[in-house]
Amino acid sequence: MSVHRKIEKFLRRTNMPATKFGRLAIGDPRLVRDLRNGRELRPLTEARLEAFLAAQGAGR
Repeated sequence: MSVHRKIEKFLRRTNMPATKFGRLAIGDPRLVRDLRNGRELRPLTEARLEAFLAAQGAGR
């Protein structure tokens, strides 16, 4: 599953605002909006997001 899809599932499950997620995960409140508009992630950023999601228990 792509990290973008994992983020969307996490947002639905937690009802966290997209801007808060981006700010907490990587310090970028526009992250989710940019991903929805086609932003491509660098491998290091993707790894940081995966680690954040894992720490939040997104695998549940």
